[in-house]
Amino acid sequence: MTIHLPFAKLSQWQAIAFSVALIERMLPNYKIFAENAGFGNFQLLRNQVDLIWQRLDKSQKVNINYDAQLLKLEEQVPDPQAFDFFGVYPALDTSMAVMSLLQAMQDSEGQDFGNVSRLSENSVNFYVELCLLQEQEHQTSEQELADKIQQHPLIQWEVATQNELFDFLKAAPENKTTIQTIKQMVLEQGLSNLGIETS
Repeated sequence: MTIHLPFAKLSQWQAIAFSVALIERMLPNYKIFAENAGFGNFQLLRNQVDLIWQRLDKSQKVNINYDAQLLKLEEQVPDPQAFDFFGVYPALDTSMAVMSLLQAMQDSEGQDFGNVSRLSENSVNFYVELCLLQEQEHQTSEQELADKIQQHPLIQWEVATQNELFDFLKAAPENKTTIQTIKQMVLEQGLSNLGIETS
């Protein structure tokens, strides 16, 4: 793990905004998996993420029935053992990230907003490691592989994105303009956190 952000420095609103912005970058991975696997309702996840964005907009009075949303989401979580292609893992990370955020929003005391950060980073880490293992022509040590992973552009981009979002949000007002700004920050390149085109 290369990302260690002090979430205690964020308000609940800022932490939710940070988490949902990261999920926005993960969603295309689930969509591609669902299209190829014939499993999973991408639109349900899309709607839940939109609900969270709306909840952040204080001008809208949006109430979320967390138990109902979590129950619906549980049915969309893929079992990696049931699918024989890589796409299941980022799809699992995405659905677990949405679930983790909904649970953190529901639990006013034991909130852990670090889960989404870890799931997003782990998703990129696993993908990069798999790519490097397929590319390498000779055996490399664990340390060499770890170094290559840390230096990979996708990992560098993930770290930079999370840091940029965090630094922006910790000083940002809790309003609609901030929501629009962070949405633009994560969507402007048209890529998921794995570098997959989102169009």
